[in-house]
Amino acid sequence: MTQQPIVILGGFLITAEAYEPLRLWLQDQTSQPVLLVPASRFDWLLTSFPFGWVRLLDRVAVLVAEQAARSSTGRVTLIGHSSGGVMLRLFLADQPFEGRTYNGKARADTLVMLGSPHTARRATPLRQRVDRELPGCPFADQVRYVSVAGDLPPAAFSSTARRLAPSSYRNICGDADAPGDGLVPVTSALLAGSEAITLAGVAHGGAFGPRWYGTPEVAAQWWPAVVAGLGEGAGPGNGCPD
Repeated sequence: MTQQPIVILGGFLITAEAYEPLRLWLQDQTSQPVLLVPASRFDWLLTSFPFGWVRLLDRVAVLVAEQAARSSTGRVTLIGHSSGGVMLRLFLADQPFEGRTYNGKARADTLVMLGSPHTARRATPLRQRVDRELPGCPFADQVRYVSVAGDLPPAAFSSTARRLAPSSYRNICGDADAPGDGLVPVTSALLAGSEAITLAGVAHGGAFGPRWYGTPEVAAQWWPAVVAGLGEGAGPGNGCPD
């Protein structure tokens, strides 16, 4: 197994303290630097506009460049939670976005997406743009894509999940009773062509249930699957067909 630095981009309106247990757990497991892209709630509110995406992706680019330069592989592992996973798909691309060309695939060889809403009947224009211009795993010859979805039974929903899940599921996949993590249906979280992991009893975030993707005991379920493929190279043989 090849170990390398990890850069995490969180989800909409979720601040740094929510990811600290995950960051520390990954750092302990890998003995590698694990960095969270700084993002305030104000930063996330600005992602309703293209320049808001640029603000965060510019920060991703700085951290990735710094850590790739220190990495024994010359690469980093990217982890994106919720909207962060969709944005990191765009970061990999070598096509211009709002005057920027990130080409993250030159420095990142693994992208892990946790509860990311990849497809939706009613998506924001920017998410639609990613799904339209970069469907599936377009850089599978260079990057390993891993999708993680939560399947949280309604009986385990928090009050927030009970309030939001039906309308969110309906807007995303058309079925208010679909399996999902309390916010994102399983079908949306599993990016077409990626290595797919579905975890029973896992919520979208701490507001949706006590066990979510960033809980260390849950990370201990999905991280070994990521580790199993690190150092093996990316491409069709690792679960992302052309």
